[in-house]
Amino acid sequence: MKEITNLIAYRPDVRVIDATLRDGGLVNDFYFNDDFVKALYQTNLKAGVDYMEFGYKASKEMFDVKKFGKWKFSSDEDIRAIVGENDTDLKIAVMADVGRTDYKTDIIDKADSPIDLIRVATYLNTIPEAVDMIEDAYRKGYEVSCNIMAISNAQEGDLRAALEILGKTPVDVFYIVDSYGALYPEQVARLADLYLDIANKYDKKVGIHAHNNQQLAFANTIEAVGDGVDWLDATYSSMGRGAGNCAMELLLGFLRNPKYKEYPAIQFIDEYMNRLKAEGTVWGYDLQYLMTGLLNQHPRTAIQFTKEKRTDYAEFYREVVAQD
Repeated sequence: MKEITNLIAYRPDVRVIDATLRDGGLVNDFYFNDDFVKALYQTNLKAGVDYMEFGYKASKEMFDVKKFGKWKFSSDEDIRAIVGENDTDLKIAVMADVGRTDYKTDIIDKADSPIDLIRVATYLNTIPEAVDMIEDAYRKGYEVSCNIMAISNAQEGDLRAALEILGKTPVDVFYIVDSYGALYPEQVARLADLYLDIANKYDKKVGIHAHNNQQLAFANTIEAVGDGVDWLDATYSSMGRGAGNCAMELLLGFLRNPKYKEYPAIQFIDEYMNRLKAEGTVWGYDLQYLMTGLLNQHPRTAIQFTKEKRTDYAEFYREVVAQD
């Protein structure tokens, strides 16, 4: 039984990370206009959010710049055009995918960049390259976190071995990532115990990034908080790939920390997020995402189902079960 104080007490070590531009960018190919991004930045400042993730540092050799908005690549110049010198308490983050980032050239020294945190994303089978990216970012002066993706399909022994490897690197935080929205709170609790055991051994922090395929992103996030996880990802109106993420407005309302303010989040949703939906941008819980979550599958088939505007849910269920 977790201590109730872990849920209702003030937690000074908690950090809230806004992933709206990055995970939300997977919905609209990162085509956010500057007014939206500036308003999001100002909202995060007013709401007391600790980190704002601007997008990916994707390789321009691998991805056609003509097919994506600029936050797929998150240049230092584009970030600075939004935040200036960012003389605030809000820190700036970007994500760098293993195998999809020219990190040795595109991630410059921290002293010359507005970015504070590099979030390395990896699968279990690419941990060695993730270690190299972590060490590179650390040498350049950044804070570094690491997201091990698709852990709902991982063997505990493999996950423990990966965390032990990461623990010996200069990474600051490693993340529980429910890539497929397949985890339940009880499973999150067990994973939190595993992650925290190794994190405490190496003096690291633990974070969580949840997806909402089974409408459990918020539940899984607050479960993790109660278990001692400190770094919490969220997005406004749950905007993110497929079923989306833990809702920022829910999380800010839950946390017992006077620095976090819910009203600016509600204002931003009212003016900007609802407009995105009205203009036709599609994300959020639906039956097709529930199905892939239940089956612990990557949501790519559900995303394609959505793009094709299909409504034959029973037939789709037959298809995804056949792939299981």
